[in-house]
Amino acid sequence: MLIIVPTPIGNLKDITLRALEVLQFVDEIICEDSRRSSLLLNHYQIKKPLLVLNDFNEYKTVPRIIEKLISGKNLALVSDAGTPLISDPGYKLVRECINQHIEIDSLPGAVSPVVALTLSGLPPDKFFFLGYLPEKSGQRQKVLIQISAIARICSTTFIILISPYKLTKTLEDLRENFGDIPITLAKELTKIHQKVISKKISEILEEAKNPKGEYILLLNLSV
Repeated sequence: MLIIVPTPIGNLKDITLRALEVLQFVDEIICEDSRRSSLLLNHYQIKKPLLVLNDFNEYKTVPRIIEKLISGKNLALVSDAGTPLISDPGYKLVRECINQHIEIDSLPGAVSPVVALTLSGLPPDKFFFLGYLPEKSGQRQKVLIQISAIARICSTTFIILISPYKLTKTLEDLRENFGDIPITLAKELTKIHQKVISKKISEILEEAKNPKGEYILLLNLSV
């Protein structure tokens, strides 16, 4: 059986009792980065064999995991932070488990985009999670055009994940396409230095000097 287990997005206390029970129960834990996962597991004194699954080794690792599951082992799938598969590895493994009729379960838990949404002050009744925007400028521009098209049909809050290295360029692209609109930017959620700001793009650009950490950007073109 494969069990998808969400992990804290920052604060190690944000893990459920059920998640801890599963991590103690399974035979092995599939993780994105053994060093990151070891910090959590050591904190809760959980010692299990770790099997690394990421975007670079999925092709050869998924068949090995499937063999373990077919043999009767119970495995947990975790990511570095938050719920696996949400902008993290695991989709191909879950799809193959379904194809092989292997039992799967998924626990509820932390999802950083939802935490950011509830803190943003933007309408939460409808939201569109875009994950990371495409690397190539042409493809990224297509996505931004699609955002405008969707917004004309349905009033929704868009949620975008951004690395610190792409923050300035992303903000400039948004301003070029949508004007100097107000947006919400969240970082370090659940941590000591949690920060959520809502300002116009130009104001955030002025303040965004040497950005660090992962960001969640939210916007709603109907507000």
